[in-house]
Formats: sequence, C-alpha cells, structure tokens
Amino acid sequence: MNSREEVLRQFGADPARWADYTLALHQQLAEKEQLLSQSQQMLGQAQQLIAELKLQLFGPKSDKLTPEQEEQLQQLSADLQDQAQRPPPASQDVLQDEQKINRQRTKRRSRHFTPVQLEIQRRVLEPPEAEKSCEHCHKAKKKIGEEVSTEYDLIAARLICRQTVRPKYGSACHCGCGVSIATLPPRLIPQSKLGLGLAVHILLCRFDDHLAYYTLERIFRERHGVNIPRQQMVQWVEKIAFLLLAIYHLIWEQMKAGDYMQIDETPVKVLDPEVKGKAATGYLWFYSVPGGDALLEFSPSRGQEAPRKRLAGFQGTIQSDAYEVYNALKRERPRTLKRIGCLAHARRKFYKAVAESSHDAIWFIGQIRLLYRIEDELRGATPAERKAARLQKAPAIWRAMKQRAESLRAAPTFLPQSTLGKAVRYFLNDYTAMVGYLRDGRFEIDNNLVENDIRPEAVGRRRWLFIGHPDAGWRSAVIYTLILSCRRRGINPQEYLSDVLARLPSMTSNQVSELLPSCWKPRPTDCS
Repeated sequence: MNSREEVLRQFGADPARWADYTLALHQQLAEKEQLLSQSQQMLGQAQQLIAELKLQLFGPKSDKLTPEQEEQLQQLSADLQDQAQRPPPASQDVLQDEQKINRQRTKRRSRHFTPVQLEIQRRVLEPPEAEKSCEHCHKAKKKIGEEVSTEYDLIAARLICRQTVRPKYGSACHCGCGVSIATLPPRLIPQSKLGLGLAVHILLCRFDDHLAYYTLERIFRERHGVNIPRQQMVQWVEKIAFLLLAIYHLIWEQMKAGDYMQIDETPVKVLDPEVKGKAATGYLWFYSVPGGDALLEFSPSRGQEAPRKRLAGFQGTIQSDAYEVYNALKRERPRTLKRIGCLAHARRKFYKAVAESSHDAIWFIGQIRLLYRIEDELRGATPAERKAARLQKAPAIWRAMKQRAESLRAAPTFLPQSTLGKAVRYFLNDYTAMVGYLRDGRFEIDNNLVENDIRPEAVGRRRWLFIGHPDAGWRSAVIYTLILSCRRRGINPQEYLSDVLARLPSMTSNQVSELLPSCWKPRPTDCS
C-alpha cells in the first residue's frame, strides 16, 4: 500500500483516479474478509465434527473419558483442524461425488487472473486534434505520459477451410520431360480433410474436457454452422490413436526399464452390443512411476490376465492396494516381482470405523497421522535421507500399531465383520506389504500418486458416462496416457499434441523417441 504522501502526489490533481483507487482498496478488503470468513467457516465445521465425534464416542452412553482417550481425541482434533486449514489432501477417495469436487475447486479458485504471458493488442485513443494544442496560445501540447486500461478478452475459435494450391508446369517442347508439381507435405491422416488444429481440438474436448461426441457434434453445428457427424469424429480419433501407439509403447518400455511402479484400476461402463439391456463393466488399469509417466490400459476384466501380460518382463517392486490379483502375481514370480502396500487404503477403513462410533479406530488414525508427518518432513529429501529418517522414526510406530491390532483381534468382544474388524483385518493381512516402503527411500508410503491420476477420469466418467464399444477402450487408454504424462511433467497437452501430430507423419521409427514426454522439447518458433 502506498504512503499518504505518495497517494496525494499521485491522485491529488485527479479526483476520478482517486475514486478508482479507493474503490480498488475496498474490493481488496472485501476479498480478504471473504477469505477470512471461509477459513473460519472451515474451522467451525471441523470443530463441529469433533464435537459430534466426542458425543458419539464418549457421550452419556459411555463411561467417562480416560486420559488415553482424551489424548487420542486431541490427536484427532489436531488432524481435523490441520485438514480444515489447508487444501484437500491427496488421500481423498477418488470416487467421491463430482459436485463435492467442484465445490472444493470453487473454494480454491482465485478471483484474479493468473499472470501469464498473453498476446497484447494495443488500441491508442488520441484526443481530438483541437485539444492537442493550447486553447489560448495555440501551441502544440507535448506528450507527458499515458494511461493504460487493461481488459481480458477471448477470441472465439473458428473453423476455416485451408487450401493447398500446387501449380503444375508442363513443357512446351517435345522432349518428354513431364509435368512439374510440388510434393504434397505429409498429412495427419492420408486422404482425409482433417486438419491439425481440428484434430487436437477434438482430442482435448473428448479426453481432457470429457465432452461426449454427440455434444461436440451439436457444438460444431450450432456455433460454427458445420455438420461433423460423430461417426466421422470416432473414425478420426481411432486413426490418430493408432498413430500415437508408437509413443505409447515407448512410454511403457521406458517405465518397464525401471524397478518400481504403482498400479491401480478403476471401473468404466462399456456399451457392449452383446450385453442386452444394460452397459457392461470394463476396467482401466493405471501403471505409474512417481515423478514420471503414467500409462493406462483398458481391459474388459478385473482379473489377472491384463496385469500379467503388461508386467511380463518387468522386474522390481509394484505398489498397490491389497487386491488379491497383485498378490497372486507376486506368488507366480517370487524372485522377480515384489509388492509393497498402501497405507492410505488402511487409513480409509479406520476413518469409516470412527464414523460408526469406534473408540479404538481413533488411536490408529493418530498413529497413522504421525507416519504421514514423517513423510511431510522429508519432502524434498534425497532417497538416502528419506530411508535413514524413516528407519529412525517409523518402525516403533508400526510395531505399536501391529501389537494393538493383534490384541484387538484376540479380544473376546472383537467382531470380525464390524467396520473396526474389517479395518484391523485389512491392516494385519497387509502389514508386511505396507511396511515395505521402509526398504527404499524412493518408495512412497501410499498409492495416492496414481490414484490422483484416476481422479480426472472419475470426474469425466460422470460426464461422458461410457466407452462406446469394447474396441474403443484401447484408443481411450492411448490418448489418456499421453495427456496424463504431459500433466505430470508440467507440459501443456495442447502444445504437445499439436507439435507431435505435426511431426509424426514424416518421422521414421528411430526418431519417435524424441517425442516421448520425458524427452520432448517444444520447437523454437520461427521469428522470421
């Protein structure tokens, strides 16, 4: 904020600008008050939840709180207040309601434009010629400065018809030298009228914005006056996905060359003509390297066949939940394949037990919170530093949790089918796998990085609802793979796809590796 003297010097002779400045200050104050109100509201919600839990767990129906229970409740209180005062954590359930996701995004959205390098269009408004000279002596006034008013605008996309004209030249003599004509540059799809910009637009609308083909067809018809049938768009996408397969396979070869990856799967509805009256269920399998690429694969089944084929040749450690398929794969290849578990899955089960009035679940949540605090402290540390710090602080917490879980399971009052019983059983059954992350500082404590990649698809699944045919699953997986890998590396998918699809048709197979997201660099713009 400017000092009083600076404000008077700047606006003293111009009351209109003084009013604008005052209005801007009022707007800034209102925005800060709104942010403060939102923070207080979130904190109030957390405190209300704590009060409800205290009433459910230790209300009149229970005995007076013991010192241990008081400490446990304080730990949970601190955990909930921490969550209330920061953005939603990555461990949120990825299949939550879409409206809830949108509300969270709205709360975090800034009202101001993010400062980026935009194209600037200047329009200079000169005063009338009569006002450019003194009204008394008629001498020309000198320019002493300028005022710049800024507004952000959008130039709507438009469809154009680009024609490539190649003049033909024939000889007037009788030497038989033939006709001369320029060579036609390689096209994205041979014998097709699909242009590069339109192709990228359809891919991003369909697989990044999750618009259905029939919606795209309507938009082209109503806003651009062009009829592009959805069947035509499907054929184009299939051919583009086939073109991108070379990059897709190279991404997997690069991932497979490592010795650590995370795996998860999520269901997706498929309109299978062989299943009458309802949609079939298919699965998208996610393979991910933390800090690296992500690869998706479609399969009609959740069984072992898809991951078994995909992991053939891979030697190392996979990180997953306790789904039996992953353990079965490990048993098939005990010497070349190891598995570590995901603590986030166990934590969700204990949170569910807390919601259903389980006293003991609070203690486990508090201990898990301590483990995640260790991870927070080690963000940015080297793998060697992470391993050393983990081995110093985490094993005692894990042993205490295991002993508590075993004593609960052995108690006569233990109910295996209760929410707490299921949480304890999951924890003990997968305990050895979950502590496996302590072996290597590169390993993560949970599988949330790959689950976060599922979230965009989970939101989109509610919008486009189905994969149109079982045969369409592979092309969805190919395009999702490239978009997710770009986002993980901070690459603009539109920039990447525009460049890659422009270069691919004229490249040899030995050059395709240049287009991997891990190697890709935007070509310098031609300033000539």
